[in-house]
Amino acid sequence: MEFTFKHNNFNVLNLDESVTFYKKALGLLEERRVSPPDGSFTIVFLGDGRTGHQLELTWLRDRTEPYELGDNEIHLAMCVEDMDAARKMHGEMGCICYENKAMGIYFIEDPDGYWIEIIPKKK
Repeated sequence: MEFTFKHNNFNVLNLDESVTFYKKALGLLEERRVSPPDGSFTIVFLGDGRTGHQLELTWLRDRTEPYELGDNEIHLAMCVEDMDAARKMHGEMGCICYENKAMGIYFIEDPDGYWIEIIPKKK
């Protein structure tokens, strides 16, 4: 029996803001969108265009309070070839929330407070 990764889910308060953030910060693009006729929720699947893994953003119409994210020990990780350029862009966006220079990694924070780890691609 084999299992493969499909997607991770983040629930968000402002879907448009989140989709814009992930496009600008990580280059993720919308691959599909699901909404029932009653408009009670919308799910947007974002992809990197290179792997099959997706980020599922779920917006719930009746949700008005921010999500409780705990200590943010659960996070998404992305790798990048040009760490310096990524660090510069994220610095200009003001979304870097934690750096571990000894490990050569940093984290960015999305509009809902989710952390995304940025790591250099191994060569």
